[in-house]
Amino acid sequence: MNARPEPVRLSMSDAESPLATFSRHAVELDGACWPSVEHYVQAMRFADPALREQVRKAPHPADARRIARANRRRVRADWRRIEETVMTRGWWVKCRTHPEVAEALLATGDRPLVETSQYDYHWGCGRDGRGHNAYGRILMAVRERLRAEPGTTAGSTD
Repeated sequence: MNARPEPVRLSMSDAESPLATFSRHAVELDGACWPSVEHYVQAMRFADPALREQVRKAPHPADARRIARANRRRVRADWRRIEETVMTRGWWVKCRTHPEVAEALLATGDRPLVETSQYDYHWGCGRDGRGHNAYGRILMAVRERLRAEPGTTAGSTD
């Protein structure tokens, strides 16, 4: 009987982990350089270019998140429909721009990836583990796409 592999537990806000949106791996998307995927995703919540720029210039990813939360009434109407696509784009570009990030993601092998937020039932697993885990699912999808590219090594399978 094959035991299910132990999941890799992630935190989007762990700035020291290359597998976090807070990590300082800049991405170029939509005509701008974003200091982190967190900056990019938070800015894309808004149609207003000035507000996007304010988020982009935030000194830390936590500040970018705070600015976005403070402006939640100004979030674009289609955000819920596109938010996972925006996160996926940010992650794909991050992995293509920073080979060490792609390597860290591939090194997770076939293990499930789980965002461990107790309070976030969309991006994370939630307190009871029944959350959507959109973040983990996106990273696993990017990992599979990286593996499918010619010349990409699959990483370890531990």
